[in-house]
Amino acid sequence: MADAAAPSPVPGDDNDVFRTIFLAYPDSLLLVDSGGLVAMANESAATLLGYTVEELVGLPVDVLVPDRIRSRHATYRKVYGQAPTPRPMGRQTELTAKRKDGSEVVVEIALSPLQSHGHPFVVAAIRDVGAYPRVQQALQRARYSEHLAQVGRLAVDTRDLQVMLEHVPSIITTALQVDVAAVWLLDGKRLEFVVVSGVGLLAGEHIGTRLANTPDTPPGYMVSTGEPVVVPDYRSETRFVVPPLYLDSGLASAVAVPLSDRGRVIGMLSVRSKQVDRFGVEELRFLESLSSLLATSLQRVQSEEALSHSQRLESVGQLTGGIAHDFNNLLTIIQGNLQVLEELPALAQDNHALSLVGAATRATRRGAELTGKLLAFSSRQVLQPIAVDIHSLLQSLADMLLRTLDQRIRIEIDATPDVPSVLADPVQLESALLNIALNARDAMPEGGTLRFHIETCDALPLALRSEHGAAPDGGYVAISISDTGVGMADSVKERAFEPFFTTKEAGRGTGLGLSTVYGFIHQSRGAITIDSSPGRGTAITIYLPGMRTPALMAGEEAASESLPQGLRVMLVEDDVEVRKVVETFLQGLGCEVATSANARHALAIMSAEQRPFGLLLSDIALGPGMRGTRLAADAQERFPGLAVLLMSGFPLNPGAAEDGDALRREVLRKPYTRSELAQAMVRALAST
Repeated sequence: MADAAAPSPVPGDDNDVFRTIFLAYPDSLLLVDSGGLVAMANESAATLLGYTVEELVGLPVDVLVPDRIRSRHATYRKVYGQAPTPRPMGRQTELTAKRKDGSEVVVEIALSPLQSHGHPFVVAAIRDVGAYPRVQQALQRARYSEHLAQVGRLAVDTRDLQVMLEHVPSIITTALQVDVAAVWLLDGKRLEFVVVSGVGLLAGEHIGTRLANTPDTPPGYMVSTGEPVVVPDYRSETRFVVPPLYLDSGLASAVAVPLSDRGRVIGMLSVRSKQVDRFGVEELRFLESLSSLLATSLQRVQSEEALSHSQRLESVGQLTGGIAHDFNNLLTIIQGNLQVLEELPALAQDNHALSLVGAATRATRRGAELTGKLLAFSSRQVLQPIAVDIHSLLQSLADMLLRTLDQRIRIEIDATPDVPSVLADPVQLESALLNIALNARDAMPEGGTLRFHIETCDALPLALRSEHGAAPDGGYVAISISDTGVGMADSVKERAFEPFFTTKEAGRGTGLGLSTVYGFIHQSRGAITIDSSPGRGTAITIYLPGMRTPALMAGEEAASESLPQGLRVMLVEDDVEVRKVVETFLQGLGCEVATSANARHALAIMSAEQRPFGLLLSDIALGPGMRGTRLAADAQERFPGLAVLLMSGFPLNPGAAEDGDALRREVLRKPYTRSELAQAMVRALAST
């Protein structure tokens, strides 16, 4: 320093032994004179403090003290100089030295006063606390904890999984001071690992790189063990095949930690270093903690996506229900007018006109079936079990599948003789079979055989009996849907019926298909099983209650009773065109009809009439104001003995109070024929 006083003469200048010991001592040594100037420094001190030995000599010792405590240090040094005594290390804590570059280092300092040629000196022995093994370990743990806290904060602050995935490798490389870090996830079929993020990836690696999930690959070996895998030295690794690219790039050691979701490996954290035996217990603990945090974030994102998807489905269901109501009203108008047109005397001899009317009528029935399927898809249709001819249903389903599936998929139907009808909701049953068939299609991307097999059985398989109790009187009908596809691993099979579980790529599957099928089958007092293994295809068997005694089929209800002639009917329907069609039907059935567009007007008409009405026929959704269910309750309270028949093109919600009341009454689904209306009216009158 230009303005600094020259340090006092160094003791022992004529003593080579003193100088040799001083310079060779392993601790950092500074010889400081009474003026606070450095008179001597060894190489260890220069290295610790970031100076050369020449730069330290003549430097005020206060320069080596952080600015915030410099004045306090000067006071302490002055007091110490008045009565210097030896001070060993460990007497004080939190001592800090300032390096040339401004950084700080925690140190321990021992002070030893000495005299030379009448001049007082102090020898300061300095040790870097961080160099102690236990301290190093504690500092390392603290550093790892800080990085884990950083990941935790990121998990809380962001809802974007991709942001998490992109940050994790950089956090790993910074914390561990390593060369390569990557996050790998298993694909939907668990056949390959895919790199989704990474830092320091090699020339042959990139985001999207795939590696087979087989025991001879590094990630595949980890999956086979289900445990973290540490590789001390790639050159001596024999448990799996080390990619030559790793060795060519100078990588020497590695560690892989599994990412798990509820005990099932879904990916891994892979970290590699050019240093042999780089990864020990502390690094492994850090990565396992990081893996747990990342897996929790993955689970949270999946849960949030599932909830969001469920809410979207509910919105779609509400929208579908509204569309179904309007569409069913339109179909009622079209179908009703077609039926009236078909019965006109002018068309009796016109075969061409009758064939056109017949074709249009069949189209309206298909439209009604389509509406039912839409409602079944959105899970907004209440189960209405009837006797279903499973032969006819499967034949109809097979015809549709032949037109829609890959031409390379062959469809077979095998049924034993005299299979009885099943008791189930026909629309939901067809939807369930279609769902299973489409899953089978996805399992056979190169084509194959889709086979339906039907047979009767007196009881369920033994493994299912304890859960379902005694068999129904009619036994069961077993419907097996099998494919020749890729099959399922046990881990997939065990979770196949879980809501939101899917092995399909993102955006291609909701994970609700088989869980919905499972719910429908159990709601129908049936059972379902899966038999599958990789490479052998899959067979899903549905067991539904059979009906060995003759039963009324849909649309074949016996009309043993006829409607009373001159029956007075109060018709309430807010849609003008639908009201006209239904009025025409009723008049054709010999009824006297009064009509109204809303509930309050209908009650007023019924109260004003001298002769009582025999039947109230009302739509449930009547626009603004009172609903049909409330009208029915009020009318029966005012007019005891009044029969009620409700009709609706809207799906009913059993959880809603008014709809729950409607489900306890006769509800006629729109669209309907005049015959179906008559049969429903007979039942309503009989139940009063």
